[in-house]
Amino acid sequence: MSTTVRRDLYPTRVTGEAVPQPRVDPTVWGQGPGPLSQEQLAAYDAGGYLVLDGLLTPDEVETYRAELQRLGQDPVLRASERVVMEPDSDRVRSVFEVEKVSEVFAKLLFSSRLTDIARQVLDSDVYIHQSRVNYKPGFGGAEFDWHSDFETWHAEDGMPRPRAFSVSIALSENHPFNGPLLVMPGTHKTFIPSVGETPPEFHKESLRVHRITVGSPGQEHLTRMAEQHGIEQITGPAGSAVMFDSNLLHGSNGNITPFPRSNIFIVYNSVENTLEEPFAAPKPRPQHLGNREFGR
Repeated sequence: MSTTVRRDLYPTRVTGEAVPQPRVDPTVWGQGPGPLSQEQLAAYDAGGYLVLDGLLTPDEVETYRAELQRLGQDPVLRASERVVMEPDSDRVRSVFEVEKVSEVFAKLLFSSRLTDIARQVLDSDVYIHQSRVNYKPGFGGAEFDWHSDFETWHAEDGMPRPRAFSVSIALSENHPFNGPLLVMPGTHKTFIPSVGETPPEFHKESLRVHRITVGSPGQEHLTRMAEQHGIEQITGPAGSAVMFDSNLLHGSNGNITPFPRSNIFIVYNSVENTLEEPFAAPKPRPQHLGNREFGR
């Protein structure tokens, strides 16, 4: 009796030395018509990210900001697995799977102004792989270490290929000083494996700690990527957004200012890239972190 060995195009969580490899998949999967111009698609393809100015109106910002506060104060929700707290306090860091707990956010996440972009870039129908609101409160919002989202989604969720991207929509101003998103443009075209075995229930630690070892590139690779590609910070007013490829190296500093840096975060994945068994973890992460039920 023969068995079929699954092909892993992006092996990670390796033993020994991590050897970066060129990405074998496109960033822009199709060139069909859609909301983004050819110039925007070319910029996204080259840099791995694209800023979308004025995605939300001021009135919408106020509506979503009020909903953000409502979710963060809901005692039932705060006691659930969907909520991750700050590492050094009892303040909310993130609320996951917001389309399941908020009709207000669900309408935005499934709206054509976002899904039409996703269909254009990924050249297929799409679904929400993950969603969350991030609070990054003043005086203590912790940093997010450098990482590629796809490395985690591949290793721990079983996402086969980087045919996905994220949209981060600002609900408060992204200043240079309150922990805005940092990106290394162009790094999405190199896959950098992580060293080390995935511990059981690793998501309970990795989503809350200041620094991660498993799942983050080594400092030597981060240094080389930064020297080669540079680092850019994404600032802008509330209502602006940035979309970025699933394999782009990114992170953010902590927030020691009085000004929060809150955002809505949505991941759109192609329906042709649905989750399999994890490629480098004992079992899949929970549903609220990696959606396996989008078609049900």
